Amino acid sequence: MMKTLITDNEIKYEGWQLSPHWIYKNFKLQGDATVAFIGECEVKLTEMVDIEDVINNEPIYSKSMLSFISEQFNVGLVEGVFRQRLLICIIKETLEKRGFKVVRDGDDLFVNNKKLTVSIATKSLTSILIHTGINIDSTGTPVPACGLTNDLGITDIKTFAEEILKRYAEELDDIVLASTKVRGV
Repeated sequence: MMKTLITDNEIKYEGWQLSPHWIYKNFKLQGDATVAFIGECEVKLTEMVDIEDVINNEPIYSKSMLSFISEQFNVGLVEGVFRQRLLICIIKETLEKRGFKVVRDGDDLFVNNKKLTVSIATKSLTSILIHTGINIDSTGTPVPACGLTNDLGITDIKTFAEEILKRYAEELDDIVLASTKVRGV
């Protein structure tokens, strides 16, 4: 069962938080869990998990970002990427319900040809780890980007995050439950 939490503590995401048991150590949520928080995002190349971004010399910066970190156990990397893409699709659907036209390209979301999200899935020795960030304020980003507040006018960030967390946890739990109701053939 997926545990979720939105913390009121502002956290600057620097990449090192994408590590095994970071959620457990900091929020006492043991097992599969996803935590949302708001803060500046600055991932230098030395902390990058995405090797393609390192090769292309593309550090990540956002003045203000809604970040989701998820740790899930007993899952392989390919399934972890599927779960990352599921989170991205839920974010896309949540924005579309609010009337926005959103384009998904892999694990990236765009509005008006401007990048709204960053996302990565990786594997630790014990789990898969996902970070997905949604720009709140796109000022100063290194690529053409848009933000929830300054470009889309979404100011209820906590409510937005709660909806995403709830839908993501319900979807993952429902997938596991669905796998228990069929007979083998």
